[in-house]
Amino acid sequence: MEPLTVALPKGRLLAPAADLFQRLGWPCELGNGTRQLQITETRESDGASDGISHELRFLLVKPGDVPVYVEYGAADLGIAGQDTLWESGRDVYQPLELGFGRCRLVLAGTPAQRDRDFRLAAGLRVATKDPRQTRAYFQRNGLSVEVIPLSGSIELAPLVGLADLVVDVVETGRTLRENGLVELEEIATCQAVLIVNRVSHRLRLDEVRGLLARLNAELAGNAKT
Repeated sequence: MEPLTVALPKGRLLAPAADLFQRLGWPCELGNGTRQLQITETRESDGASDGISHELRFLLVKPGDVPVYVEYGAADLGIAGQDTLWESGRDVYQPLELGFGRCRLVLAGTPAQRDRDFRLAAGLRVATKDPRQTRAYFQRNGLSVEVIPLSGSIELAPLVGLADLVVDVVETGRTLRENGLVELEEIATCQAVLIVNRVSHRLRLDEVRGLLARLNAELAGNAKT
């Protein structure tokens, strides 16, 4: 049988994701100077009573593509930020929060916007890399806004008159502050999660559950140290 395939995200989540699998005995060598985008590895013996070394195939993909690979079955499992998963709207199973990659989705603007009543404002424009979540947030609050999708440099939008506000993912908020913006409201907190293809979860249940149990035990043990 083919090994389970795990999609890992390039960027800030790759190192902690690789470290998690390395602690379980897989070398997980993607991203360490190699140009390989996929590699099949065997878990080193850890003295477990079953004595079996399990293979995994790792894929290295763009963060926003991880939910796509998993939903369509090109990967059985993947690691993604919750913000990326929510924005994608992909139909996958999310059984496990991983405790790293913590960040926040926030509404931000200039200091002059801090006390503004947006219910009285007309023609508000909001720049964001997360248009799906941004529209949902304003709809929940009964506000009509024009959402301007951008792929980067979100903080620049209010400074040059492109938008009144921004919705962005932040870790410390330093980039906002350095560009003269302030947080107006926290929309959601996020972290890295393990996601599973729904068909794989049904047809390869024992394998998936076995891997989930190992990951969960490692996370629990690490949290106690």
